[in-house]
Amino acid sequence: QVLLVESGGGLVQAGDSLRLSCVASGLTFATYSMGWFRQAPGKEREFVAASSWNGGTPVYADSVKGRFPVSRDNPKNTVYLEMNSLKPEDTALYYCAASRYSGNYMLQKADKYEQWGQGTQVTVSS
Repeated sequence: QVLLVESGGGLVQAGDSLRLSCVASGLTFATYSMGWFRQAPGKEREFVAASSWNGGTPVYADSVKGRFPVSRDNPKNTVYLEMNSLKPEDTALYYCAASRYSGNYMLQKADKYEQWGQGTQVTVSS
């Protein structure tokens, strides 16, 4: 059984930082690309960042580029999202997801991910 468990969310002020973690089990982690998505109330789920299984350059949404570096630790089956200079518009439920795809285009598409976590809430106050 595949399980993705996110952690690290919370309530912070604008300008603060958070680090999200996602631990995977039940899959061969090194062979999966790992992505982060978010969904704010009343909005559709949107891509945030992804780390490809093949070690390629991470891909980012324009809204977080330069603020939210993504990294992975394959021996620990964990992917991280460092969230810096947080803004109120970053408030959302953040999900990690696993995909067998690679490549910038594919990794931005939610339907290319086959496993999803339950999410961790990030709330940024102004």
